[in-house]
Amino acid sequence: MLVKTYSCAVRGIEATKIAIEVNVTQGIRFFIVGLADHAIRESQQRIELALTNTGFGWPRFRVVINLAPADIRKEGTHFDLPLAIGILAATHQVSSALLGDYLALGELSLDGSVMPVRGVLPMVLMAREEGFRGVIVPYKNAGEASVVDGIEVVTVSDLGSVVSFLNGEPRVIPDKPKATSVFRDQVDPYEIDFTEVRGQEAVKRAMLIAAAGNHNLILIGSPGSGKSMLARRLPTIMPPMSLDESLQTTIIHSVAGRVGPNEGLVRTRPFRTPHHSSSHIALIGGGSSPQPGEISLAHNGILFLDELPEFKRHVLEVLRQPLEEREIHVSRANYRVVYPSDFIIVFHMIGPK
Repeated sequence: MLVKTYSCAVRGIEATKIAIEVNVTQGIRFFIVGLADHAIRESQQRIELALTNTGFGWPRFRVVINLAPADIRKEGTHFDLPLAIGILAATHQVSSALLGDYLALGELSLDGSVMPVRGVLPMVLMAREEGFRGVIVPYKNAGEASVVDGIEVVTVSDLGSVVSFLNGEPRVIPDKPKATSVFRDQVDPYEIDFTEVRGQEAVKRAMLIAAAGNHNLILIGSPGSGKSMLARRLPTIMPPMSLDESLQTTIIHSVAGRVGPNEGLVRTRPFRTPHHSSSHIALIGGGSSPQPGEISLAHNGILFLDELPEFKRHVLEVLRQPLEEREIHVSRANYRVVYPSDFIIVFHMIGPK
């Protein structure tokens, strides 16, 4: 029997719909085709044990799974859940009536638990744009997924609850707050504040002007004069984040896996402090599997470079283009992605004696 389930592939900060076609026929062996990475190809063992440990049967037939479109590379463990659902539906262990209406995300543990994954927010936004009725996400990703209006969010903790939902068993659906109310009501106070600074009136005025006008800043002075302390308090006097800024920042941190369990929107402006030994790839992003770099994680916030003379020259040179264009284009042999990078850069160095 042939069935289709749906998930997403994330490249940069953009999500693409992926159709998962599962066909079970006479024969043996298990095949996954469609440019799947190692994490997806290894999913057979996780899915097989998750099914058997939760009371479901693993098909003793030939299983072929195609991830379409086949020319897009798919990465990540969030494909575990839709793959398992497809196998269950193809072997008549779960109803396939709702498979076309819901997009599924989640990593499977060997005991059948659905584990949290990264990149949920851009995937849920894509599901809404594609017209899906709802998304099935791990319970610990509920806060992140719930900020998207206009789509149903089904949170699950294990494979059994997913099967119960797809089979139409009654369940209590909690009220889903709107993003505007989450943004308005959620309070994320800074742990430090600019009002704690005593003295340094000239420096505080310069920082106030920098925060108001979105200007870059360099702090030069003797050790112990308070340069780092002042820089860390600069986000607390910047204008409050708008809803759009908060969504943009949360998407970047979601793709990087930096949104904690049950956390919603990022409300405080980022403050990133890369070490002076960081490479230019760590700063701009990229790698074999593209990830946002420090300048993108600092989007709508502060990038603080402590001990400026210690940074390598070619690392500092890569900052020129994102400072001018407010975005970074990362091109490699097998991909090209664009990350936003609108930030204030603050340099710190020890002045002459």
